[in-house]
Amino acid sequence: MKYYVFFFVCLFIHNSRGLHVKGTWNTKEYFKFLVKYGIQKTDMHNQRDTSGYIFGNITSKNNFSNPVTLAVLDRNYFLEYYGNRSIENKDVACTRMFNKINKSAFDSVCNNDGKNDFLRKVPCPENSLCKDEDAPWNVIKGNQLTFVIEDLKQPRFWYISLVACYRNLTTCTWHHFPEEAELEYDLWLVNGNPNVTGFTSLVYQFSFDKQGTVELYLAFFLCYMVLVPLQLYAAVRQSHPVTRLFTVSLLLEFLGLGFILLHIIKFSLDGVGVQELSIAGDIFDILSRTIFMLLLLLLAKGWAITRQEFTWKPLVFGIWFLYGIVHVLLYVWNMTEVDIIEDIDQYQTWPGWLIIVFRSLIMIWFLFELRSTMRYEHNIQKLNFFLHFGASALVWFIYLPVVALIALQVSTLWRFKLLLGITYSADCLAFCVMTHLLWPTRSEQYFLLAEDVDLTDELEEFNEAPHIINSTKVLGQHLLPQLDKQTDHAKVIA
Repeated sequence: MKYYVFFFVCLFIHNSRGLHVKGTWNTKEYFKFLVKYGIQKTDMHNQRDTSGYIFGNITSKNNFSNPVTLAVLDRNYFLEYYGNRSIENKDVACTRMFNKINKSAFDSVCNNDGKNDFLRKVPCPENSLCKDEDAPWNVIKGNQLTFVIEDLKQPRFWYISLVACYRNLTTCTWHHFPEEAELEYDLWLVNGNPNVTGFTSLVYQFSFDKQGTVELYLAFFLCYMVLVPLQLYAAVRQSHPVTRLFTVSLLLEFLGLGFILLHIIKFSLDGVGVQELSIAGDIFDILSRTIFMLLLLLLAKGWAITRQEFTWKPLVFGIWFLYGIVHVLLYVWNMTEVDIIEDIDQYQTWPGWLIIVFRSLIMIWFLFELRSTMRYEHNIQKLNFFLHFGASALVWFIYLPVVALIALQVSTLWRFKLLLGITYSADCLAFCVMTHLLWPTRSEQYFLLAEDVDLTDELEEFNEAPHIINSTKVLGQHLLPQLDKQTDHAKVIA
């Protein structure tokens, strides 16, 4: 089954294109950031096929008295350019934005010695190449412009933007384009030569920081394809609230991962994907983790193992609900407030640090509750369950703060894959361990896991057990002389 699924996915993404950026821009907006894209390191032995390519068309139905500018910059040049965009005097802003770029960007009139191909005058003439395309053989067929990016040292992020600035070719100075006009852009960004059909499809269409994520998502999806049916079978056999709650958490994780995988497959086909599926997948993932955390807290309090009811219900559910809200707010914050230009992830923002602190406090509370439960438990089988359960749950609680700290030292080019791999690995391992611990043949050893039993009577019986033993001893001492007499009488008769 696994091989059929893998073949199906590969069949869909074999003829994919790449990241596709398409839309319109009005020059009254002054500056338009399009996308941030990671270009892989170029192999010096196969430069043509391992370079990055940015190609497409930029056209307009309006007449531009002067062309505006498309800029494709690496971080070294982009930060100064981006930082000056908000200067109120736009002529001054244009001058400062291109101050550093002027020194190295090639221009056939103003800087013929420039070594870097950073800029294009847009819009391009209808049904013709852009004016800056002085090497037509480099332009991808059917497109008006092409940037070929080679970097033999390391992979690098490139930032693509449009700005309402133009260069006066007489004075070679930059000025603001004051008119209002609209242009249409349709750009593709890829890692690999678009003219070569034998590229590795799982690398070609993705930004460098996202390369390899398809394999990760697919591997975990296949794991859950095995785990989910097993847990559904266990849930049907047990019909117990603990199993049901865990099954809901597992199903939400499986559905969320499936939605994200569908988005990536669609992205591989058209470079856009279905963002609604991706967002739904992320929300399902958050819900799955919050429900799983609730299950861990309930089990730590001994629910359905040492007691049928548990204390402080409003506190438990209140903290669980608050954690879920903070987690969703973090996701929204990361999607809307974190500037894509910044080399940070969601856990390097104040909502991110807040949720890590919150999670750490819940972990401490979990350990306290688990310790209290184990102090009042004397059944060896239940104690063994709590030991294995506590160890696996502690790993699940603590991995996120540790990974967030490690991520601070990792480049953003590799950080996303690191966080993704460790997060999904920890979640999948936790689900596997919990499935094993709550499997029907094992859970029969744990009190109230196999069937619904009134635990109150058992606890009363356990508390009264020493008195029963003492009473038995007293009764035995009282009846012993009578038993001896009866024995002696039996011997006489014999």
